[in-house]
Amino acid sequence: MSALERLAGRLTQAFLDVGFDRSTMSDLAKACGLTRRALYHHFSNKEEAFRYMMRYNGDIAMRLGLEVGREALEAGEDAVEILTRTMNIRYGETRRRLALSPHATEINDNAFRLARDIMIEAAISFQARVAELIVTMETAGLMKLKAETTPAALAQTLCDGARGTNQTLPPIPAENLVHRYRAMMAAILYGMADRA
Repeated sequence: MSALERLAGRLTQAFLDVGFDRSTMSDLAKACGLTRRALYHHFSNKEEAFRYMMRYNGDIAMRLGLEVGREALEAGEDAVEILTRTMNIRYGETRRRLALSPHATEINDNAFRLARDIMIEAAISFQARVAELIVTMETAGLMKLKAETTPAALAQTLCDGARGTNQTLPPIPAENLVHRYRAMMAAILYGMADRA
C-alpha cells in the first residue's frame, strides 16, 4: 500500500470517527500519523483533505464496481445481476461504510457542499464506463436496447436509480441495499431494454 493510499484511508477513518465540522488539522494529522506540518505539506486545510478523500474513495469505488461487473459478465450472470453487483460496490460500499459513522448526515451534507464538482465529475466518468458495459452486454446477447434508448441514457438512468436508492426515505438498512439495487436495476432495465 502506498503512502497516499494509507493517507486516504486514515483521513477517511478520521472523518468517520470525528466528523467534518468538529475535526481540525491537528486531529487529522494525529489520525494520519503525521505532524501538522507534514499534513500541511499535503493539504492547505481540512476542506482540501476532505476533497482528496472524496476523490480517492470515489475513484476506488468506481474501479472496484466495474471490476465486479466485468467478473459477473465473464461468469455468465444475467444483465440485472451484472448491474446490481456493479452498483452495489460503486454506491453501496460507500453507503454501508458511512452508515457506521455517527456523523453520516454531516459528512453527506459536507460532501454535497464541498465536493459536488468531484461527485459530478465521478458520475460522468462512471456513467460513461457503465455505458461501455451496457454495449458489451448487448453485444453478448444479454439484452437488446429499445430503439429510443442509447447506452448513455440507460447508464444515466441506472446510476440515477442507484444514487436514489442510497437517498431513499425512510432509509434502507445498509444490509438491504443490494436487494433494493437489484429491484431498481430490473425495473429500469426492463423498461428501457428487452430481455434477449
